[in-house]
Amino acid sequence: MSQYMVEIMLPAVMSEEFTARIPAQRKKINEMMEQGRLMSYALSDDYSKLWCVVRAESEFEVMTLISEFPLIDFMDPKISKLMFNNVVALRLPMFSLN
Repeated sequence: MSQYMVEIMLPAVMSEEFTARIPAQRKKINEMMEQGRLMSYALSDDYSKLWCVVRAESEFEVMTLISEFPLIDFMDPKISKLMFNNVVALRLPMFSLN
């Protein structure tokens, strides 16, 4: 299975319809992360871009996955296949017997 970086441009002005879909978007993102389909999800400070790393077999599968986003009608995605994606694993602090 490959990993893909999806860079998504968001609208400059967020309509009421866009804002109303944000809770559903967050719920869908959390579901996809729990399923291991979405590896990361980040939003720029100015709300203009989203980035996410997706695990999929093909670019078509990535498009199918992001088409499930409640905000997809407001998104302009660009998909790039990654050679690798190094990340720092989140883990619990080392346990000490002292």
